Amino acid sequence: MKEKTKKTKTISDFEQVLIKKALGYDVKEVVEEYVNEDGEIRLTKKKVTKKNVPPDLTALKILLNDCEQPLERMSDEDLENEKNRLLKLLEEKS
Repeated sequence: MKEKTKKTKTISDFEQVLIKKALGYDVKEVVEEYVNEDGEIRLTKKKVTKKNVPPDLTALKILLNDCEQPLERMSDEDLENEKNRLLKLLEEKS
């Protein structure tokens, strides 16, 4: 029983990572320089950079391939419903 719970949690984490990659995200990068003066280490420089990771189309394709039925066989109405479902899922996770 525990294995099933862990597996479900892992899949959920995987989906969250895919959604994050599909939407793109910002990352804060911190670079610190220290000097050793008289046996005492102190911070001399600290640089914080904000980087943007753009949306990843491969992650979006994986999410779309995870649909219940192949996209080629879906009607226009089904495609619209699937689009709305995915948009709602993306909004919930962001």
